[in-house]
Amino acid sequence: MKNILKQIIESNKQVETAEKAAAAAEIANPSTKDSRRNFLRKTAVGGMALGGFMSMSTEDTIAQATSKVSRASKPSELKITDLRYCIVQNVGRTPIIRIDTNQGIYGLGEVRDGADERYALFLKSHLLGQNPCNVEQLFKSIKQFGYHGRQAGGVCGVEMALWDLCGKAYGVPCWQLLGGRYRDKVRLYADTPESNDINEFKQKIKYRTQDQGYTWLKMDISIGMLRNSEGGVVNNKFWGGGFSQWAGDYHSYANTKHPFTAIQITPKGLDEMAKVVEEVRNVVGYEIPLSSDHYGHFDLNNGIRLGKALDKYRLAWLEDMVPWEYTDQWKTISDALETPTLTGEDIYLKEGFKALIEQRAVDIVHPDLASSGGLLETKRIGDYAEDHGIAMAMHFAGTPVSFMANVHCAAATQNFLALEHHSVDVTWWESLVKTTDGRKLIDKGYAPVPLEAPGLGIELNEEEVKKHLHPKDKSFFAPTPDWNEKRSHDRLWS
Repeated sequence: MKNILKQIIESNKQVETAEKAAAAAEIANPSTKDSRRNFLRKTAVGGMALGGFMSMSTEDTIAQATSKVSRASKPSELKITDLRYCIVQNVGRTPIIRIDTNQGIYGLGEVRDGADERYALFLKSHLLGQNPCNVEQLFKSIKQFGYHGRQAGGVCGVEMALWDLCGKAYGVPCWQLLGGRYRDKVRLYADTPESNDINEFKQKIKYRTQDQGYTWLKMDISIGMLRNSEGGVVNNKFWGGGFSQWAGDYHSYANTKHPFTAIQITPKGLDEMAKVVEEVRNVVGYEIPLSSDHYGHFDLNNGIRLGKALDKYRLAWLEDMVPWEYTDQWKTISDALETPTLTGEDIYLKEGFKALIEQRAVDIVHPDLASSGGLLETKRIGDYAEDHGIAMAMHFAGTPVSFMANVHCAAATQNFLALEHHSVDVTWWESLVKTTDGRKLIDKGYAPVPLEAPGLGIELNEEEVKKHLHPKDKSFFAPTPDWNEKRSHDRLWS
């Protein structure tokens, strides 16, 4: 092969020499027109360039021909070298992680909002030296260290970062690695704005739907709105009357599951809660799906009573009426109501969803990708639900890093309905990242899917992120050598 190339090169040189001499003679001829003379000069330059190219060695010829090809990395030789983090003041605290490699490319992931970065740092010793493109293998090796709720945050954050790395290494978007996309934009749902003045509320709804372009909304319907209503709730004072769902000690209302509070909603309380929904529905109208959440901690009987009081308003769903693990209770509630039921934001892995899906205990599953297992596992959850005729919405309350992981997963999952955007009114939220293809992160209530951008399709806007670091930890992707060493034998079988 090389001898043939040498013969071709030598022959080309002889032809080029003769052509150059003929062209030079024609250029020097006074009768040659200027336009022809200029053409010959240009082709002479081109011939010189081509001649130089053809005189190279075979190896140099190949190198020159492929010099403009973008090589993000050599995927088969990628190795993980570090895992670092920073914590952003988003929904309290949200850790962003970065997985570095030996080839200079890195992947971004996110530990779920409100979770501890150490859930991810603990996994570092299991990742060092591994090829990040072996996503499923690595996921299987670390998934035992996740659990329901925020305890899954480390595993899910790592999985996000691995897909980001893999996409960058191969130069394709994450949705392509999941099997392709069903849609070019992802529908978002946003919270209804808060206001005690009905006229102000109407203006805010108009802004949310017409100016911001959201086509799906969600509102809170809580017994907390009855805290000052005499006779609205039974057993109110025992719990302090505040009904905070997140703050308190082990024996507080916040940490007492729904069947064990002995709280009941009176007919008066039901009427007042229904009136609030009616006012919102009248403002929003019936063209826009309106979901609901955060009712409070009361048993399934009161959940059914509330659901029946709200059925006529055609809500898109009733969310988390009882804890997700009470499959039989969910089945009872769903069978009693016309309004669709939904749960799942704290469930880890497809196995956690199977009973709800197989028994059709809910009408819609609602995984949070930062708890459910990451991109691929969440797609598997959606696919399994689809096989049973159940739709999937997606819960989300993190930074744009996890947001984009959700967008890729939603694009690749057929039975997807809508993705939550919890920080729609946080003015600096979108500025935490830059899209690598110049698209908008959010456009009129939808998230455009990155059609060409590799990986998640974003990079951090580092200066902006630094403005919003958590006050208790201002570190910014500092080395984490204390987590390099594996200290235990973690195999689950003998």
